[in-house]
Amino acid sequence: MRIDILTLFPQMMNMFFEESIIKRAQKKGLVEVVFHNLHDYSLTRYGSVDDYPYGGNAGMVMAVEPLANCIEQLQAQRPYDEVIYTAPDGEMFNQRTANELSLKGNLIVLCGHYKGVDERLREHFITRELSIGDYVLTGGELAAAVMCDAIIRLIPGVIGDEQSALSDSFQDGLLAPPEYTRPPEFRGWRVPDVLLSGNHAKIEQWRYEQAIERTRQRRPDLLKDQEN
Repeated sequence: MRIDILTLFPQMMNMFFEESIIKRAQKKGLVEVVFHNLHDYSLTRYGSVDDYPYGGNAGMVMAVEPLANCIEQLQAQRPYDEVIYTAPDGEMFNQRTANELSLKGNLIVLCGHYKGVDERLREHFITRELSIGDYVLTGGELAAAVMCDAIIRLIPGVIGDEQSALSDSFQDGLLAPPEYTRPPEFRGWRVPDVLLSGNHAKIEQWRYEQAIERTRQRRPDLLKDQEN
């Protein structure tokens, strides 16, 4: 997989992708993440890519021409499955979305800023708009990093134990059950006996029941989604 991230602050993004699992995934050649500084596509000598909105609204808007030029240059080099825009009014990014995008070959992610981008870019270049929550950030870099982390860890070979990713919260529409590790008893607090029994069928049944109960207590909306 290749992910091209279009950003005003590539150095901010570099820090996130040079650590931990994401760094190892790139070293293994499982994913290539490339950052493009949008200032390099500016049409002004000052490197600006924004301008005042028509109609006199407050704030600034990312201009259509430099962003379109950047996207078209990339698309001339290879096909892209999605051109994603990080937008607070986009569809909510969730585990299902991460699973879907992890199967793609090439992605472009445009980090939004200011009051957003010129609507013509959204109409003619963006194929998918995604949000990580009902709030506004100072820029789309954090949202892009969150999305890429969730996507990349699902690529086969990125996580050593792939079964671990399949048992994460939300993979089956439920929250993950409680987890325990050694010692079996600490300050009188014992690990549930079923987990020490070695009976895998009972353990799986316990985990499923615990996942249902935890979801019912903490995220009942997920159970309603399954019912619908």
